[in-house]
Amino acid sequence: MYVRLSISLLLLVTTFFTSHSQDTARQIPLWANGAPGFENRRSEPEEAKDYYVKNVHNPSITIYLPPKEKATGAAVVIFPGGGHRLLVFNSEGRDPARFLNSIGVAAIIVKYRLFREDSAIYSFEKETREDAYRAMRLVRSKAAEWNIDTERVGTLGFSAGGETAALVAYTSGAGDPNAPDPIDRLNGRPNFQLLVYPGPLGIPAVIPADAPPAFLIVADNDQGASPVILSLLDKYRAAKAPVEAHILSGGNHGFNMGYRSNLKAVRNWPHLMADWMDDMGLLQKKAPGKNTRGY
Repeated sequence: MYVRLSISLLLLVTTFFTSHSQDTARQIPLWANGAPGFENRRSEPEEAKDYYVKNVHNPSITIYLPPKEKATGAAVVIFPGGGHRLLVFNSEGRDPARFLNSIGVAAIIVKYRLFREDSAIYSFEKETREDAYRAMRLVRSKAAEWNIDTERVGTLGFSAGGETAALVAYTSGAGDPNAPDPIDRLNGRPNFQLLVYPGPLGIPAVIPADAPPAFLIVADNDQGASPVILSLLDKYRAAKAPVEAHILSGGNHGFNMGYRSNLKAVRNWPHLMADWMDDMGLLQKKAPGKNTRGY
């Protein structure tokens, strides 16, 4: 029975990623008139080739919503990796969005500004952080329209995208109650986070006790990211904050959603993530609305 189930899951993942030839996703800018202070760059075209997107000067989100009858109310804001020089948009944005939709989760991919591509004008601590917070707040502002429960908005970050996700995870995320734009009044902190071979940037020396529950995964032979996961696991345990970590025996860095790997454990890792989300109660259908903490 177990062997049959594993084979069925593997076939499901393979079929899922090869059968979606068309997308109905739509893209909207984080700011209608362009990023604050850089409005004059909003019309500059992005460069998109094969698997990546770069030259992002008008940061945006791309929205993938599950069918209404399948929607759980949970949402995940996805930050693709790419070393802050480009965004691995297909394998670490579109593909995870499709998978999340298949389990009833709304998925929102962020095209954030790349400080290593444009270090003369952007920085990780300012513009990247600004984009990450704005994306979280924009998603919460659309909760009613997109059938999202604001108590179940998390992040999924791959590699450098995990560093970007960290920027919004460990502080209060409180919005400015006096902001002219009502979106900026909302909380930008995630309710949970999913980190896939993240880099070290953005992670504080100490994790607060109220850190968002975390799902962590990395390959043991990923020499750059595996120490980050081990350190983050230790910090979560010291804080007594909810965490689950998986260290795969192989896969190296950049295994994405696993479907190109010959290793069964790597190919099946998205189901570990789905199981964790289910165990945490994130996939139980609830009425969308505002939580008691003002998210």
